[in-house]
Amino acid sequence: MNMTRTEHVQSSAPHTDLAEMDFDADLQDRLQRAFDEIVRLKKENFEESCQRQQVEKELLVVRKKAKKLQEYLLKDMQRSKQSEEARATDQHLIQKLRKEIELLKIQRDEYLEKLCRASEQMSPQQSEVAKEAYEKDKHEMEILKEEIIQLKIHQDKYLAKKNDPNLAPVECVSDTDCDTNVPENELEAYRCTLGNRLRESLKIGEGGYGRVYKGIIGDTAVAIKILRHNENLQGILQFQREVLILTKVRHPHLVNLLGACNEVSALVYEYLPNGSLEDRLSCKGNTPALTWQARTRIIGEICSALIFLHSHKPKSVVHGDLKPSNILLDADLVSKLGDFGIARFLVPSDTSTMVHLTEHPIGTMFYSDPEYMAHGELTSGSDTYSFGIIILRLLTGRNPREIVKRVEDAMINDELHTIIDRSAGEWPFVQAQQLARIGMRCAVEKRRRRADLATDVWPVVEPMMQRASLSSCLSTSSSIQDESSVPHYFLCPILQKIMRNPHIAGDGFTYEADAIMDWLETHDTSPMTNLALPNRATIPNSALRSAIQEHLQRGE
Repeated sequence: MNMTRTEHVQSSAPHTDLAEMDFDADLQDRLQRAFDEIVRLKKENFEESCQRQQVEKELLVVRKKAKKLQEYLLKDMQRSKQSEEARATDQHLIQKLRKEIELLKIQRDEYLEKLCRASEQMSPQQSEVAKEAYEKDKHEMEILKEEIIQLKIHQDKYLAKKNDPNLAPVECVSDTDCDTNVPENELEAYRCTLGNRLRESLKIGEGGYGRVYKGIIGDTAVAIKILRHNENLQGILQFQREVLILTKVRHPHLVNLLGACNEVSALVYEYLPNGSLEDRLSCKGNTPALTWQARTRIIGEICSALIFLHSHKPKSVVHGDLKPSNILLDADLVSKLGDFGIARFLVPSDTSTMVHLTEHPIGTMFYSDPEYMAHGELTSGSDTYSFGIIILRLLTGRNPREIVKRVEDAMINDELHTIIDRSAGEWPFVQAQQLARIGMRCAVEKRRRRADLATDVWPVVEPMMQRASLSSCLSTSSSIQDESSVPHYFLCPILQKIMRNPHIAGDGFTYEADAIMDWLETHDTSPMTNLALPNRATIPNSALRSAIQEHLQRGE
């Protein structure tokens, strides 16, 4: 049974080979599993890395959004603070208005009480006189209302001819009730589809309280002023004030308010194609410089408009923001005063001076009355100061900064000719000296030393204006290129029609003979300045009549 060693080895060799083969298969299987595990782990690591990168990206986006949100919250807090300040300002204005109303009520009650005491002390004869005066005033009011009704009828007929029934005419129902409403759909045609804004290409001007656009209503060119939508009361008060004044005060050299739209705080004016006086003084758009005749006439026109406003009854009106950019020019360079948002009706003060008091003066640097800006007392003298600066600008064409000192130094050194604007042509030197003196007298810093427009300025300016108009008439009567256009001085200021029989009245203006005669039957004041006429005589204006006839013959 015993086997040799060699036999034992030979007999066990197949078993060893089989074991080794099993070991190799097991090792290979484990290696394969290990390899699969490594692949799986690498895949998981890759997916985790991708997820980590995605999370980091999302976290970055969230951080950006959080930063924007923080900035928005900061801005919102700032806006809230501004809104609170605006509300506080509104409350202050409201309280101030309430105090003014209460003061007016007290003054009214005191006046009524004085009136009652005075009526009790009147003799029967005085009572009868007071009664007659009351009846006379009542009769004049009835006549005025009848005239307003007739004007409304004529205006309605005019609008009917224009096929524009939606544009409501200006109606004055009573002393305190005015309606100038224009439907919002009339303004909708001038809005852009983007942002619901009026087209920028139609914008013709822009100021601190809004923008002005050119438009067409019916077939009439108009200027549409859109006020800014402010959170405070300032914009609303300016809108209401401009409507109130321009519906009560009418003058050939005040801009015509055609209507208003409360929904969008829009005012509709007549369109004046030559822009503002500031545009023409700066020759905007390479426009030619204004001649000395045109400048002289503009000075006279604005002077007459200011005298009319300051003498308006029962309350005088002060413009408060007189400057070249608020003086507009029509196709014939006839000037019209606009932008009455700061204007005020004046009331008598303790010193019997017509004044408006304010704690927050608003004006334009170099044109505003220094005393008004310092003390908040707005008077007719404030307009006089601004008017003086405008006279000196028209004379010299220079910047308003220190213009009074420049002209004063030139006058002292007898060098006025060196600062006169030569682009206006050859100024009559005596007239230039007179205008320089008037401008300096109007623009004196102390209000009580300023010239009076009615008694000091107008007697000097009116003859200048007449000579300038006559010079323009004679120089252009034989060179009118557009036969369809009518020079403004051919039109009667009362009728606004071409004059057939022009006559010069005591105020220096020329009117149609029949129109001024009808006026003089019921008035002893000028239709243009509201001042008392020195006499009731009229003189035929033969030179103007010849020019008009020549113009009409050419038109035929």
